[in-house]
Amino acid sequence: MESDAPVIFRFHGELKPLINPGAYAPSPGRDGVREVRRSGFVIYPVTRSASLKDAIEALGIPHTEVGCITVDGLAMGFDEPLLPGLTVGVYPVNAPTDVTLAHPLRPKPLADVSFAVDACVGKLATLLRLLGLDTAYEQDWDDDELVELASEQGRIVLTRDKALLKRSAVSHGRLVRAQEPTEQLLEVLTHFGLKGPFTPFVRCLRCNDLLEPVSKAEILHLLEPLTRKHYHEFHRCRSCGRIYWPGSHHEAMREWLNSVGLD
Repeated sequence: MESDAPVIFRFHGELKPLINPGAYAPSPGRDGVREVRRSGFVIYPVTRSASLKDAIEALGIPHTEVGCITVDGLAMGFDEPLLPGLTVGVYPVNAPTDVTLAHPLRPKPLADVSFAVDACVGKLATLLRLLGLDTAYEQDWDDDELVELASEQGRIVLTRDKALLKRSAVSHGRLVRAQEPTEQLLEVLTHFGLKGPFTPFVRCLRCNDLLEPVSKAEILHLLEPLTRKHYHEFHRCRSCGRIYWPGSHHEAMREWLNSVGLD
């Protein structure tokens, strides 16, 4: 093996559009980038000591998106050294993936499926909560706060920000490809194998905590006149105190869930 021989990377499947070949594109400009993303091949010179993870992420692929790495046909881990002359295959995470099971690249499984959502996909958080899924989200969190919470609580990070998912403290995540919130929701459910049955309307859409029944008499002074007159069943968030009842907005959400096959 020649000491100055480059590493040949081949990226597969949904990883190919994520490649950012930079100076390693076979031709300059957009044509070179398109060629790399079409073929998945990158010829990568070894100029410093680095791991496979370092090189893969330098080429634009967050480690959370990688399901398997092979070196000359043998499965390898992220920490393997990048050596001249290697042929490296990089494969995506196959859906559905179960984060509660150990994986060769992610040996520490999560206790359950829960999410930490970045502000760039904030509407997705509301839809996940609507289904009853445990979803942490605050619009004003910075990246450090989000990553710290996800790490401490064992949550899956959902974002469209590659750099966020490249952080070593993020063990499980998904780079959300879809742009429209409904499509984002369906993408996440498919990727993590969440088929239901779901329990809609059990979480606060504002703060994520669980709702609990509350008597009408107890909250009567908080209700608008028409709400007092027409509705008799209420729930209240046990954290922020927000009140919910099965009004027209509730019915519209129920119809939406039915329209996308989730009710």
